[in-house]
Amino acid sequence: MPDNGPFFIAGTGRSGTTRLSQILGEHPEVYSVSWESRFLIDPGGFEDLARVLTVDYTPLHSDDALRRLAYKLTRGLTGFNDNVLRGWGLAEEIGFDRYMKAVENLWQLLTWYEYDTAEPPLARRFTGWQYSPAEERSRHNMIGRYFTDRAELISILRGFTEEIFGGVASSVGKRTWCEKSPPGNLLSIPFLQELFPEATTIVIMRHPAGVAASYLDQPWTPSDIDGVLCFLEPIYSRWLVQRPALLKSDLYLEVKAEELADDWPASRSRFFGSLGLCDADTPSAFTPAALDHRDDQLTDEQMSRVTARLGHVISAMGYEPL
Repeated sequence: MPDNGPFFIAGTGRSGTTRLSQILGEHPEVYSVSWESRFLIDPGGFEDLARVLTVDYTPLHSDDALRRLAYKLTRGLTGFNDNVLRGWGLAEEIGFDRYMKAVENLWQLLTWYEYDTAEPPLARRFTGWQYSPAEERSRHNMIGRYFTDRAELISILRGFTEEIFGGVASSVGKRTWCEKSPPGNLLSIPFLQELFPEATTIVIMRHPAGVAASYLDQPWTPSDIDGVLCFLEPIYSRWLVQRPALLKSDLYLEVKAEELADDWPASRSRFFGSLGLCDADTPSAFTPAALDHRDDQLTDEQMSRVTARLGHVISAMGYEPL
């Protein structure tokens, strides 16, 4: 088989990204990263860093960017935090020692120099400015490298990603890997293609009405249909702006969850074939029952709102209004 991969799975969320990732991970050649990476395209991740250390470089901006990335890599993705990534397990999945060694090597390549400065006290007490017992009295500053050649920085970021994802894939006998991070991957395909020009991006699509209905059941999304549509509409719109250029690439693939579920064995064979993979009978599958139960979830009024707001998206994706 050709030396294809890796694979990035993209979608709006609630469109089948998790199931597709499971299926790819059950193929004998592909390791599926269980946890969303969050360091590639999330705020404070590699996509932001690539801009700050090149065309938008200043020492203060580089310090801020490195602080955000350091927190994400050493606290957020290890589970040692109190924010939205609390309990995150990417580092444990990769292998904590392998992961932290890769982070240490990355830091040496990104940092220009570090130094400490005094932190002034916050309040004036009695006869002068005084520190409270819990106040920090110094600040550690990190100045990032300025890369005149963006390709050099991209090579470093790629090397880190391949070291952890390729390393864990190799350790379990897999040739390549896949990763999903919806909806971020959907909107950052150009950066992912820059990072891994040989990677295939797979966009898993589902009827927007089904996506909206599923969003209503999630604790991390708006709780009413108007809020859900306000969340989804700019995601679809930005993707559709990029889509004409993306469709020109042989390494960009769109699949519909409904078509995969219609005749799974035949669809699975075609899907793997389109990725240059041999067919494999996977335990996981796309089934009509997993998709159809959303068809009657929305009321007529809610459905009319979906059609009014996302009708152009439904048409562009080749669907009919429900």
